[in-house]
Amino acid sequence: MSPDPFTLGPALLFCPADRPDRYAKAADRADAVLLDLEDGVAPADRPAARDALRAHPLDPDRTVVRVNAVGTADQQRDLDALAGTAYRMVMLPKADGRFVGPLLRPDGAPYAVIALCETAAGVLAAPALAARPDVVALAWGAEDLVASFGGTSSRWPDGSYRDVARHARSAVLLAAAAAGKAALDAVHVDLDDLDGVRTEADDAVAVGFAATMCVHPTHAAVVREAYAPSAVEVERARAVLAAASSSTGAARVDGRMVDAPLLAHARSVLLRAGLDQNGLDQNGLDRAGEPARSEG
Repeated sequence: MSPDPFTLGPALLFCPADRPDRYAKAADRADAVLLDLEDGVAPADRPAARDALRAHPLDPDRTVVRVNAVGTADQQRDLDALAGTAYRMVMLPKADGRFVGPLLRPDGAPYAVIALCETAAGVLAAPALAARPDVVALAWGAEDLVASFGGTSSRWPDGSYRDVARHARSAVLLAAAAAGKAALDAVHVDLDDLDGVRTEADDAVAVGFAATMCVHPTHAAVVREAYAPSAVEVERARAVLAAASSSTGAARVDGRMVDAPLLAHARSVLLRAGLDQNGLDQNGLDRAGEPARSEG
């Protein structure tokens, strides 16, 4: 049995699992919480983190648990702790070809896995990871990636990614898309650089990432805003789809020919806005809260 497709996002906020005082705040500020048992927790504090994870449950539909990597003693301890919870989705750090067997829940079903490609081996293994039925999404990380081959920085002094990080980001996105899986963009580690967060989130939306991981609540707010289409974008998407549906030949909107890629872009905009292909929400209302207009 394969897990359900990944639908969380767009803002996924990391929260150290040894800080239960932050659990509810993280859930309130983001679309989903990434409870961290790995890098966000000192090794000596991981037993307490596992206890906290069991004692302070969050909504399993909006929570992912980052366990430790394959081949570590901590990973089995993490899975043992998860057995006493309702959580069904895990993030596997430093995922690569060593990830062979599925991670199983107590009922025998596989955990849904977000494979975090953050090493050279992980980026090269991205297509194989994306093809696994238990992997619902790929993510990537820049700092661990560069560290994995002895580098010292993933970014230029101006804050932009160096070429190797940009290549890894694209490789993971392409591998996920080719397998029909979601791709999650990396965290922005400069806590005060909200402009940088916005720039990267805008680009993530434009190229098709499903969500962006965050390390601070202020970043989550910026990411949410970036992924939410503006009223102008929604109206343009409606116009494109309306023109295509009412035309027997090639349609034209704002001086551009409406073809298959433009239709796909328009559908994506409406999907991010929580609307159907007619521009209506699940209650049959448009973005302004007005009922659908009847033609004729």
